[in-house]
Amino acid sequence: MDIDAAQTNRDRLLETIRSFDGILELAPGEGGEFPRLAWGDFFFYYAPDGVIPTAVQPYATIVTKDYPDDRLSELDPAGRWRVNIHVGSASFTELVGESPRDVGARGLDAPGRDFSEPDVFLPHPVYGSLGWIAVVNPGARTMAAIVELLRAAHEQERRRVIRRAQARADVAARDGAGDAGVVDDSAADDSAG
Repeated sequence: MDIDAAQTNRDRLLETIRSFDGILELAPGEGGEFPRLAWGDFFFYYAPDGVIPTAVQPYATIVTKDYPDDRLSELDPAGRWRVNIHVGSASFTELVGESPRDVGARGLDAPGRDFSEPDVFLPHPVYGSLGWIAVVNPGARTMAAIVELLRAAHEQERRRVIRRAQARADVAARDGAGDAGVVDDSAADDSAG
């Protein structure tokens, strides 16, 4: 795939992701608060309030370069990039032919696996054991499936965010209801003294 086609595919994928309801895209760039290493990459969250969630990983990323601990995809040459999606165990197994647990147990030394091969589903070179897949320079073989996987990951994260918010609201309501039934009789004790 030539550089222009790779860029066009990335731009189309970004346009699709940006259309998701409640999407928060973090795209670090020069002059921002994020490290230079992250400049030019994209991190996707479900955050309809527009606030970057704390203690939560993105559900998908697009990286445009090698990282010190992640060089197997060979992303440094111009025109190479990789989409990464947390898909969970079942989808992961269906896409790469083995479970995340098996990938974790074997490590990255699977015979015949080339993490730099474009347009194929692979375990993420670092986070495969956690249910993350990766595709270098998605094209005709993978793009339609990637869009569906991104929609599913976004929806799963949306449900998780709603579930967490509901759990926090339930705890707050329970704690508030418990306080409402307690009578503060300290003032009565002081006046009776």
